[in-house]
Amino acid sequence: MKLVLLGPPGAGKGTQAEKLAKKFQIPAISTGRIIRNAIAENTPAGIQAKAFIDRGELVPDDDVVEMVKERLKEDDCKSGYILDGFPRTLSQAEIMDRLPILVDLVLEIHVDEDIIVERLSGRRECKVCGATYHIHDNPPKQEGVCDKCGGPLVRREDDVPEIIRNRIKVYSEQTEPLKEYYQAKGLLVSVTGRDKVEDTTKAVMEAIGERQVEAGL
Repeated sequence: MKLVLLGPPGAGKGTQAEKLAKKFQIPAISTGRIIRNAIAENTPAGIQAKAFIDRGELVPDDDVVEMVKERLKEDDCKSGYILDGFPRTLSQAEIMDRLPILVDLVLEIHVDEDIIVERLSGRRECKVCGATYHIHDNPPKQEGVCDKCGGPLVRREDDVPEIIRNRIKVYSEQTEPLKEYYQAKGLLVSVTGRDKVEDTTKAVMEAIGERQVEAGL
């Protein structure tokens, strides 16, 4: 299975990607992590990406897609992969098709804006390993401390209501053409995110199962 997960910030893509990766035994891949790893390892692509970031610029689509392509050549991707929040733009999707980077299904998780604002305002992230928590829905065992590695938990600078709403606006503007692109290809499926993670997971699994039946898999 080669799956793309779409959804606004706070829709729960990362959580669902982890559950799908475990279920289907395929890696969940985020471009942010790929770029951070490339920079940390000082690879040629990482050096180039860092130069753009240091200037306050976005890493060009061609460079991002090329890094994703290299990641997908690794052995753990032979049986499939989950692209978490990528592609983000129509341009990236078109570059993927030309390479080609294959996609079987594009799954969008839709969540109302007010719910997203509430979710992200309470989100906390481990400064060391990146594990995520929520002060109400998924608190750590010890306040301010990561359960997994013991690192400090912090709130991201962009997890404040005004910035969150702007991020959702930007996401919508970028993603609408992308959704239309995949809809025209017959690859787009949408599910509504639920209050409970397990209910969203059930809806996601049902959508994937229905598509597999349609495809005769």
